[in-house]
Amino acid sequence: MNRPLLRPSRPHFSSGPCAKRPGWTPANLDISVLGRSHRSKPGKDKLAALIDRSKKLLGIPADYRLGIVPASDTGAVEMALWSLLGTNPITVLAFESFSEGWASDIVNELHLPTKIRRADYGRLPDLGRIDKNDDIIFTWNGTTSGVRVPNADWIADDRTGLTICDATSAVFAMDLPWRKLDVVTWSWQKVLGGEGGHGMIALSPRAVERLVSHQPTWPIPKIFRMAKGGKLIEGIFKGETINTPSMLCVEDQLDALAWAESTGGLAGLIARSESNLQLVTDWVANSHWAGFLAEDPATRSCTSVCLTIVDPWFTAKDKDAREKIAKDIAALLEKEQAALDIGAYRDAPPGLRIWCGATIEKADVAALLPWLDWAYATVKHAANGN
Repeated sequence: MNRPLLRPSRPHFSSGPCAKRPGWTPANLDISVLGRSHRSKPGKDKLAALIDRSKKLLGIPADYRLGIVPASDTGAVEMALWSLLGTNPITVLAFESFSEGWASDIVNELHLPTKIRRADYGRLPDLGRIDKNDDIIFTWNGTTSGVRVPNADWIADDRTGLTICDATSAVFAMDLPWRKLDVVTWSWQKVLGGEGGHGMIALSPRAVERLVSHQPTWPIPKIFRMAKGGKLIEGIFKGETINTPSMLCVEDQLDALAWAESTGGLAGLIARSESNLQLVTDWVANSHWAGFLAEDPATRSCTSVCLTIVDPWFTAKDKDAREKIAKDIAALLEKEQAALDIGAYRDAPPGLRIWCGATIEKADVAALLPWLDWAYATVKHAANGN
């Protein structure tokens, strides 16, 4: 194949940290609070505004708490697990790398009896007949597998257990049914293209009730504490963070929220992501070598779009050879500055992973697709000794 002539204007297709918003520049950031304490009035006002605007944009119910917490989405999830588990039976839905990690932490670190429903990469586990008394831990969108939960119909309205949802690559790109979710976590570095190191946690009234009434049998590190003496630490949900946040990252996230508000709010963000997925879907339908890792169209992610290679020439090779070919394709695309950081996650089957979240321009996805064909043909040609 001839090398394509048009490159994406922004070849940033990493699944985290993700591409900045279109038109982003440091000059757009208000740096007036840099060098000030995050506990100063201007600092706390900024943090509170970030919480309030996030809550409004996402349509989070008024009686839910939302707070900024340390250590990105990982910190937010661990905070929920260590603080809330221990009263009810537990079911974990494990269908990609991070949900497997949560299952491992619950079993091996907290030593709690746990029912684990597993599925291979590309599939969802059985969502039926989960006891409504169970605490359910799951990812809404598997960043490493490209598989998302299609709905929350399987979650009981009259549940007595909590639902703890890692939604880091779903929030701002998918319409979450908040009343079905008691704990929702995410990080700034995903759909809105913010910076790493900061997480967010949303708590339903039921989750708050568990927090203030349940004292785990294990010590709770200070970095995880959301309650003290049987009372919620309300300041966390008003911008009084547990540890020191980066106010530069705060400004960056406020800039991203302003862009999101100007582009149609949540509906506009979802439409941008779904439109990008549709481009890839149309291309895959006519491809002789590429397919989706997510087998069911209803469960395909519109953010972390994971591709597998279906060419019999490729599938007949052993695992090491397949991994090398996939890595060679990603490396060639990076060398050509056509796509950066699109190799499959290290634990996932060999393939490619294209971030199609809201900050990615549709024109850049369209420009990328011919490069995928060219890179595959080039690597295959070289592998055949030609």
